[in-house]
Amino acid sequence: MMVIMHESATTEQVAGVVARVEAVGASAHVSVGERVTVIGVLGDREELTALPLEAMPGVERVVAILKPYKLVSREFHPADTVVEVGGVRIGGGHFCLIAGPCSVETSEQVLAAARAVKAAGGHVLRGGAYKPRTSPYAFQGLGVEGLRMLAAAREETGLPIVTELMDPRDLDDVYEYADIIQIGARNMQNFQLLAEVGRRDKPVLIKRGLSATIEEWLMAAEY
Repeated sequence: MMVIMHESATTEQVAGVVARVEAVGASAHVSVGERVTVIGVLGDREELTALPLEAMPGVERVVAILKPYKLVSREFHPADTVVEVGGVRIGGGHFCLIAGPCSVETSEQVLAAARAVKAAGGHVLRGGAYKPRTSPYAFQGLGVEGLRMLAAAREETGLPIVTELMDPRDLDDVYEYADIIQIGARNMQNFQLLAEVGRRDKPVLIKRGLSATIEEWLMAAEY
């Protein structure tokens, strides 16, 4: 649900609503606009419905969110989401070009690609250190060695890097080196992986899965 505050609502009144919501184990996400403040609330529907939120000081009205996805809905978060990584702004009308090799193979290859991306006006360098392959005999990436090559390219060019994570066991390494963590199309509905990544404080790029609907894609982002 969303709690719409009055234009004249004070900081203390907003904090009071947040505290009341969190007291029943729900989470509150405050979005401060030019005129009003909106509090997005996630939690058990029955418990939240029983709360007298509309009677609290500073509250104008409470609105239910009917869409299955909450965090990514315009009702919950009406303003554009803008993610800033290494000085690069993504979203909110900011065009961001991400380019680079499919897989990281050598230091020379990655540096050459990074320089080309930089020269062409690209903003973020991509490259796969872990590669999903149909054949178990095909090259599946250099792992941590590839991550270090990407980091060296970032050091020289200043480009933030995005790379794919396939296995939760590699999350610590990818988290250490990458600026953005990518979830590939094959893993869009790997819910354990999504949950692990969602606990970290880095941006996540989720590719739309094969034959996945827009709603399924957005629900994956909720993790």
